Amino acid sequence: VMQSCCELPAQTSENWQTEKDDLDKFAVHYKTGAKVPAGLVKKMIDASNYNAVYLSSRQLSFGFLDMAWHTQTQPYTGNVIEFERKAMGKTALLPVVDGTAMSTSFSHIFSGGYAAGYYGYKWAEVLDADAFALFKETGIFNKETANSFRRNILEKGNTEEPMSLYVKFRGQEPTIDALLKRNGRNK
Repeated sequence: VMQSCCELPAQTSENWQTEKDDLDKFAVHYKTGAKVPAGLVKKMIDASNYNAVYLSSRQLSFGFLDMAWHTQTQPYTGNVIEFERKAMGKTALLPVVDGTAMSTSFSHIFSGGYAAGYYGYKWAEVLDADAFALFKETGIFNKETANSFRRNILEKGNTEEPMSLYVKFRGQEPTIDALLKRNGRNK
C-alpha cells in the first residue's frame, strides 16, 4: 500500500513521544529543570488509549466504506445511506444519526488521495507498532536498529515491494500483537 510507505515513518516517529528516556532528554520544566514525572507519562499513555477500541472500529468502518465504493463495477444508482450503512455495519458500535451520510462528507475516499486505500492508515498503525516493538526490544536509541530502519524503510520509500523492505528491517512480517499491546491490550 502506497500510504503505508509514507505513514509508516511518520507514525513510527510518534512512538518516542511517550518514552520516558526520550522525554528526559528535552522535556524539562523551564525554571527548575525537573523532568516529566513517570506517573505523568503513564497518564499520557492511558489517556491516548482512551476509546482505543471505538477509534479503531471507526477507522475500520471508513476503510470498509471506501472499499465498498471502490469495488463497484457499475455506476451506483441506489440509496447512498443504505449502501454505507451496509458497508459500515460490521463495525457499527453506535446508532447512526438520521439524516447523516458519511460518503458525502468524507473527502479521503473520493478526492483526498486515498481512494480505495483508506485502509492503509490502519495497516500503517500495525506496521508502526510492530516496528517500534523492535526498537523497544533492542533499546529505543539502538543505532543498529535505527540504521536498519533508515536503510530499509526511510531511504527506500516505495522503490521495492513494501513488505520485502519491512521484512529486511524487522526480520519478519508484522503481527497485530504490538498494536494491541500499545492500545492497552495483552499487558
